[in-house]
Amino acid sequence: MRIADMLNAGPKAGTPEHITLNDEIAAAARGHPGTEVIFDSVENADTATLGELFDESRRMACGLIAFGIRPGDVVALQIPNRRECLVAHAAVWLAGAVLLPIVPIYGPREVSSILHRSRAKAFITAETSGKHDIGTILTAIEGLETLSHRFVVGNAPPSTVPYSALVAGGVTEFAPTPIEPGHRCLLIYTSGTTAQPKGVQHSHAGMLAEVHSIDQMRTASTLLSNLSVFPSGHVAGVLSIIRMLINPATSVVMDAWDPARAAALISKHEIGASAGAPIHLSQILSVAQQDGLDLSSLAEYTTGAAGVAGALIRRADKIGICAFRSYGSTEHPTVSIGDPDDPLDRRADTDGRLTPGTQVLIVDDAGMQVPAGVNGEILTRGPELFLGYIDSDHHSAGSNDGWFRTGDVGRLDSAGFLTITDRKKDIIVRGGENLSSREIEDVIAAHPAVIDAAAIGMPDDVYGERVCAFVVLKPGGHFTVSDAVEHFGDCGLALAKSPERVIAVAELPRTAGGKIQKHLLHDWL
Repeated sequence: MRIADMLNAGPKAGTPEHITLNDEIAAAARGHPGTEVIFDSVENADTATLGELFDESRRMACGLIAFGIRPGDVVALQIPNRRECLVAHAAVWLAGAVLLPIVPIYGPREVSSILHRSRAKAFITAETSGKHDIGTILTAIEGLETLSHRFVVGNAPPSTVPYSALVAGGVTEFAPTPIEPGHRCLLIYTSGTTAQPKGVQHSHAGMLAEVHSIDQMRTASTLLSNLSVFPSGHVAGVLSIIRMLINPATSVVMDAWDPARAAALISKHEIGASAGAPIHLSQILSVAQQDGLDLSSLAEYTTGAAGVAGALIRRADKIGICAFRSYGSTEHPTVSIGDPDDPLDRRADTDGRLTPGTQVLIVDDAGMQVPAGVNGEILTRGPELFLGYIDSDHHSAGSNDGWFRTGDVGRLDSAGFLTITDRKKDIIVRGGENLSSREIEDVIAAHPAVIDAAAIGMPDDVYGERVCAFVVLKPGGHFTVSDAVEHFGDCGLALAKSPERVIAVAELPRTAGGKIQKHLLHDWL
């Protein structure tokens, strides 16, 4: 089917496995065009209907094609959750291209690295994006060989093209290569056990399998008004945007996290469902208690992305919010999820049941399956599992005969509930953000006062974990938290990665093979 036909015709018949994101987005715009999406932003508050967003997306898709974007080309996007962000998601897919969303807080160093490694052909950003000056990012990406176009929402600096130029024209006929469900639609980078993040690839079929598997488990959820807080640089944010573009329920979107605003929006719009990291739910509950807000409309709250304390789920339950846990990753977005009808203990103390079509294997260190209820490494597979990594040196990482090695440890009980108990991945999960310990360590080690460094997650009631750095200093060397903030800023990294506690030691504990014994560092804390 030609892209022009997708833009101007209804969806193909068949099951979700036989259609693409383009088909579903077009069908939703025609089936319920008046569905509202409310963009809550200090700078650009706006309300649009799905019909209006789809029309703008079609114009932008034609604009991208006019600038030379072809099927399979990678189009990177770093925009907070505003109108242009949703439009760009749909437009990139309608143009047959591959979307590469970048977390808004990422600085010039991270953005440049991702654009270079992905061989992105175009980059769409905003004059005000996160906390970074657009000028420093544009300077950092100068000279990238494959990057042909830089589009800017707002005042476009020289050598860039204003976003308005992409949506200025009408919808014209064009016929690139037909898009199939198995074609790649998403490339997204995630921090892992090494300093280099992995480029994860997903297909149209995989993304739709994820969306429809959750809808199949909780049919009523598609009709509940929802509050979206995850940025599109996370797979949870991309999936949230897909749901907003295809479901008939009203959506409210925040472009930056603010617990007071979130609680007020839930109360004002009588939000029925939302999702977020544990820190989001905890802060919403605190604001509601402090300000006496009525959040009783919030019938469902899904939380994950970090270790979830059962006490948090029980705390929400006491004020009438049915919260539950979920487990997944960028490679396999939702492996398991709770249900509003589950008993409180199941919602609080497990990560729910497996999603339809998902399989889990729990194995010991020898790769042998363990009995129900016994902890082991979690292997997964299913229809929403990623296509593979874009980087050749990562092709074998995490895979084993069709199974994905998550690097996480947990158990599956006889009733089918999965519980995550630990993780093998050397990452720090701060407020739902996965931070690579290796990357943080490399940056610290580059400081002139530091000889050696190790970064670990420090338990924290608010963020789940904060970054704690153990450093070996040169004689007379000086490296404090304030030094770290300045150093990470100079290196162009997100300040969330900067250590919030620094401990100077004479030497780091290592094995005979030279590996740092991080369990001893945790013991020292």
